[in-house]
Amino acid sequence: MTTRGNNLDPWYDSYAERTAGLSVSEVRALFAVASRPEVVSLAGGMPYVSALPRELVTGAVERVMRDSGPAALQYGGGQGTPEIREHILEIMALEGIRGSVDDIVVTTGSQQALDLVAKLFLDPGDVVLAEAPSYVGAIGIFRAYQADVQHVAMDDDGIIPAALDERIRSLRSEGKRMKLLYLVPNFQNPAGVTLTWQRRLEVLELAKANGILVIEDNPYGLLHFDQPAPHAMRSVEEDGVVYLGSFSKTFAPGFRVGWALAPHAIREKLVLAAESAILSHSSFSQMVISEYLRAADWKGQIDTFRGVYRERRDAMLTALDDYLPDLTWTTPNGGFYVWLTLPEHLDSKSMLPRAVKELVAYTPGTAFFADGGGRNNIRLSFCYPKPEFIREGIRRLSNVIDGELELLSAFAQTGPLAVDRSRRRVVAPPSSIGG
Repeated sequence: MTTRGNNLDPWYDSYAERTAGLSVSEVRALFAVASRPEVVSLAGGMPYVSALPRELVTGAVERVMRDSGPAALQYGGGQGTPEIREHILEIMALEGIRGSVDDIVVTTGSQQALDLVAKLFLDPGDVVLAEAPSYVGAIGIFRAYQADVQHVAMDDDGIIPAALDERIRSLRSEGKRMKLLYLVPNFQNPAGVTLTWQRRLEVLELAKANGILVIEDNPYGLLHFDQPAPHAMRSVEEDGVVYLGSFSKTFAPGFRVGWALAPHAIREKLVLAAESAILSHSSFSQMVISEYLRAADWKGQIDTFRGVYRERRDAMLTALDDYLPDLTWTTPNGGFYVWLTLPEHLDSKSMLPRAVKELVAYTPGTAFFADGGGRNNIRLSFCYPKPEFIREGIRRLSNVIDGELELLSAFAQTGPLAVDRSRRRVVAPPSSIGG
């Protein structure tokens, strides 16, 4: 048996170099802990599928099997059924997108769409520009294709165009080859912020001027609370944007159906890549979703989801105000997530075992950076727990943070740090500043 270091895998030396980019998702790694009934999980972004009436799903399944059973259980085409692509056009029209069914490629969730785009465009060392922070699943894909993920600063209005321009200039001066700009512009995962309309236009201009393809990942766009997000970037730029969508958040993730709307030449290659990867997508899943969209009040159901998530968002923000008033966080107008900033000297990843002991789970901010950032940040998900559990989870989290500050206070007795627990912050005594 071949051994290398502490590795006992006999095939260790045979793996492709790109497997070095494969790593355990910090979000997925939490599932076993978060699924324990005594733990309040503010970690995973699981849709609250119980808000979807079961009869809507069972009715669609029964009608598909009754009327089209043999076709539903058979292989399908690599691009997806014409019926579901027509429905997808109707859905995207709500965000200002016009297109053709010919330019839509159905995928196994939008995650596969992102993987296919990365496969088509990325060679080892190519640069992918991404928000700071960015979606953990996208970072994992880009790493797997040996890309160089470069983060660009964002604020409450999304990615900052001036910071993007500066990063592009810097990378170009280094001779770097920039291929993709990956964005979640609506109710971003993990920060919950939304890219403003003016910034969307500025970002598109920068990408076009520098020959960078924009990947607009939009699973949350219809789940707004107070007002809709701006129209999609794809609504004003067709040639330079690949738009990714999903039924996971507005219907149910278990059917694993997403899509990509791409410029014609890219679409052709996406179909070939999809067929190479999985031969064909699930005809059954596509036909059930098509039947649901045909027969049900799906827009009304999305309104129901909005109400559920708005109530839970409000519960989280109220609890943060009550239990952690001295910290800062984002205030999302939709989606699933709040981005919490801890005192500077706290480490959300090393703090997690204490949190699990206190029966609360969250996702450390480091999961959402390719460069080790986010150490004093936490992503909090409000989508799944009921409001009363969200409040209890934040109460437990406040105990965890206070416990960590007490530890720092003990260390500070012999070091340069001091802790103001009343304001949940760590400070340096005056005598240690400036030598």
